[in-house]
Amino acid sequence: MPRARQIIAFGGGGFSMEAGNALLDHYVLEATGRPKPKVCFLPTASGDADHYVVRFYRAFPAARCEPSHVSLFRRDCGVAGDLRASLLDQDLIYVGGGSVVSLLGVWRAHGLDAVLREAWQAGVVLCGLSAGSLCWFAEGVSAFHGEPCRVGGLGLLPGSNAVHYGPGRRERFHAELQAGMADGHGCEDGAALHFVGTDLARVICSRPQAQAYAVRCREGMVVEEPCPAHYLGATAAPAVQAA
Repeated sequence: MPRARQIIAFGGGGFSMEAGNALLDHYVLEATGRPKPKVCFLPTASGDADHYVVRFYRAFPAARCEPSHVSLFRRDCGVAGDLRASLLDQDLIYVGGGSVVSLLGVWRAHGLDAVLREAWQAGVVLCGLSAGSLCWFAEGVSAFHGEPCRVGGLGLLPGSNAVHYGPGRRERFHAELQAGMADGHGCEDGAALHFVGTDLARVICSRPQAQAYAVRCREGMVVEEPCPAHYLGATAAPAVQAA
C-alpha cells in the first residue's frame, strides 16, 4: 500500500536545540510507522558542520533506528553508491538548521530538490527545523543572514512559514503578508506542524506553552489565530490518519 506524504516542520527544536528533550525527535520516528526506521540527516544548511553530524548520531542511535547522513560539502558524502537511491530508501529524512538560502542553492546544484520531491511523493517522511522547516514551503521568512527577509522554498507545501516565531520575525511576516505573500503559519520554538499531503493534520509541541498560529491577510489586515496544539509530554498523541 502506498505510504502517505508527510512533512513535519518544526519552528525550532529537536536534538540541536532542546538538550534532554527528545519529544519531537521521538515523534518523527514514530510517524514513519516502522519499528526501526531508516533515518538520513541532511546538515546542508550548516555547511555540513562536523559537530552537527556528531550530535545527530548521538540523538539517533543504532539501537533505535538505522541512521545515516549526507554531506554535500565533503568528498566522502557519507553515502555509498547512488545518492538518489539511498534517499528514496529512507523512512525519514531529517533536515538541520542554518541558512535556507545556502541549503536550497546547494540542493539545486546537486539535483536534490527533485530527489526530495520524489521521496516525499513516495511516502518518505520529511522533517526539519528552522531552515529545515522553511525549505518545504512556497515562501517563508528567514533571519539567518541578518534582518528577517522573504525567501522562496521548494513549494512542496503551499503557503508560507515563519520559524522561531516571535518579536522581529512576527512583524516582518505580517508585513510580507500585507505585501502579497501567501497565507501561512508562524511556528514558535518547540512547536511543529504535521502535514499529511498538503493539509495540516496536527500541531504538536515539545514544550507546554509552545504555539503555532494560522496567519492570513484580508483586505490589508493580518489575522493571527492560535492552532490547537497537543503537548507531547502530557500523553501519547493520537495517531494521525495518514492514509
